[in-house]
Amino acid sequence: MKRQMIYLLSVIILISILLTGCGGSKDKVVVVMDATWPPFEFLDESTKEIIGFDVDLMNAIAKKAGFEVEYQNVSWDPLLAGMATCQYDAAISAMTITEERAKQFLFSNPYFAAGQIVTVRIDETEITGKDTLTGHVVGAQLGTPGDIESKNMGLETKAYDDIGLAFQDLMNGQIDAVIADNPLALSYVGKNAEKLKTVGEVFTDENYGIAVCNTKADLVEKINTALAALQADGTVDKLVEKWLKSGE
Repeated sequence: MKRQMIYLLSVIILISILLTGCGGSKDKVVVVMDATWPPFEFLDESTKEIIGFDVDLMNAIAKKAGFEVEYQNVSWDPLLAGMATCQYDAAISAMTITEERAKQFLFSNPYFAAGQIVTVRIDETEITGKDTLTGHVVGAQLGTPGDIESKNMGLETKAYDDIGLAFQDLMNGQIDAVIADNPLALSYVGKNAEKLKTVGEVFTDENYGIAVCNTKADLVEKINTALAALQADGTVDKLVEKWLKSGE
């Protein structure tokens, strides 16, 4: 009897250890971003870590959905190519949901409404919006809606790998305007209020979404469920307040 009790206790302890081990492990999701889009994703100059709206949102989604995140910083074109070939599990990088991209990878439900707007130097008087850009040199990030819109309008367009370089050239007088996502433009204007301003209205209707490898429909479902909960409990609104309205 005593031997049976010892055996049963041993089995119970073994099962407990196994269950604890299984419960403690989480799936790791490789999430890629192009950390050149403040306030959504950018490098902290002191820590060299990626921070921003998208990082905070993805961390909150991962916590709610029960998976771990491994972030990788990749420039825009390789990011898109890598997502199309499932080199990465997901991407969150202020990425606009488009029909063309949706053919290559899956998207979560939208998490942020955005659109294109024109930014110019503070002393600019000729350019008052998108309809007055003809005859001027316009900067945009390569492959983004700003780049596409500029070229569709037949404008002389200078494309950049890093949108920050476009705004820098604008301030230096090397180009006349930048077309970029409204929240991104507002971020640069907020940090350079004595040099830059936006003109005209937001002239496109766009939404940001989280891209997911096209074989991972289950991951999209987890992300959407967590995202809906974070939108409902006010977490997303708090992130908007933190990153877009506080001037961080």
